Amino acid sequence: MVMELCEQYTLYDRINKSNGGLCEGKSASIMKQLLNAIAHCHRLNIVHRDIKPDNILFDSRNRVKLADFGSADWLGEERTMSGVVGTPYYVAPEVVMGREYNEKSDVWSAGVVLSVSAAAKDLMRKMICRDVSRRFSAEQALRHPWIVNGGETISVD
Repeated sequence: MVMELCEQYTLYDRINKSNGGLCEGKSASIMKQLLNAIAHCHRLNIVHRDIKPDNILFDSRNRVKLADFGSADWLGEERTMSGVVGTPYYVAPEVVMGREYNEKSDVWSAGVVLSVSAAAKDLMRKMICRDVSRRFSAEQALRHPWIVNGGETISVD
């Protein structure tokens, strides 16, 4: 097995070190990289199922690395999964309620991670929408103006 070397601190550690928040540009950069990792997994029909700040690592060039695929599973032909898996605070409602779910459960978890950034409220609402059919996919979130503009505060009406 070959594994990539990452820095000592997780996103959780970085948030705590910065007294609970990161600047908008840094938050947008981290979220864009995280969403790219999630979208890549989803294109391979893999659902991570435990996205949280502790599982977001950084390499020596500050690039995001999604870690701990111990809860991950392959999204089969039915395009849905079942089973309550993940860290409680970050788990999508459909998972907690024991319903079938899909890859958008990962997007919910990333939206909870995003909650550290106040200016990203519009994107966060679209990522943690309880109605799964209206919840953004990772690809849709990557096209949101907050991500595209690198965290600059924008008006969204």
